[in-house]
Amino acid sequence: MDSDTNPSLRCLVTGATGYVGGRLVPPLLKAGHQVRCMVRSPEKLRDHEWSGQVDTVRGDVTDPASVAAALDGIDVAYYLVHALGTGADFEQTDRDAARVFADAAATAGVRRIVYLGGLTPTEVPTQDLSPHLRSRAEVGDIFLKSPVPATVLRAAVIIGSGSASFEMLRYLTERLPVMVTPSWVSTRIQPIAVRDVLRYLVGSALMPQDVNRTFDITGPDIMTYRDMMERYAAVAGLRKRLILPVPMLSPRLSSHWIGLVTPVPRSIARPLAESLRHEVVGDEHDIARYVPDGPDMPIGFDQSLSLAL
Repeated sequence: MDSDTNPSLRCLVTGATGYVGGRLVPPLLKAGHQVRCMVRSPEKLRDHEWSGQVDTVRGDVTDPASVAAALDGIDVAYYLVHALGTGADFEQTDRDAARVFADAAATAGVRRIVYLGGLTPTEVPTQDLSPHLRSRAEVGDIFLKSPVPATVLRAAVIIGSGSASFEMLRYLTERLPVMVTPSWVSTRIQPIAVRDVLRYLVGSALMPQDVNRTFDITGPDIMTYRDMMERYAAVAGLRKRLILPVPMLSPRLSSHWIGLVTPVPRSIARPLAESLRHEVVGDEHDIARYVPDGPDMPIGFDQSLSLAL
């Protein structure tokens, strides 16, 4: 995006201490936008090289007063937080926070909310989804029904160093030459490189006012989780992995297994493992109408792995 030809917008980034939020700030600044970061612990941003170029405010998405203050004067609000891993009632926390944010955005006159959610199978009713994917879908619906136009980007596994899903893939593949795995290793997935996620997020700021919808954002490759582990081993120069699916490994047992092998906390590993029982393949690529893909875009799986490694 060329800052010489596009307007400068005032953007709020929530979740700037998180994986995607922290990586979104530099491309927004490069595009010529003004950035405000709302975080619960502003001191966690001090070590970022861009910290002196943004306005940082303390706030919590469940607190209406701090959300209202953070949204004052904002054109585009990026909602990149979720309560996954905070407890058994994270779905209700997510719903409450999204409603607080949507109401405050409408009152503040925000032009657009941009939300990064999860890709869900269209043939599965919302109530039958895993709690993680169900919560992501419900938050997206709350924003789409609010008075503020919303862009809801739906992604499956994000490939980039530091992503919880990627780190789970990395540690499982690197530490286990022979794996007895859950049946979800055969589930089809359409992963996306974090660079493409950021590109779509930045481009969404300039969508026309009449756009209020979801967009599936995906990479070009459709594969199983087993394929992803085997291709990770190949790209990383590891010897071929022996993968033995075992149907009786439940999501609960899977989360214990993941917790033993990877640094991903069990409170996050379990909902991620439960979500992997669903096939997550994009139904459309309409985002390219508003954020055009250049040559070799979206980035393929092997290249995204090389960049992450």
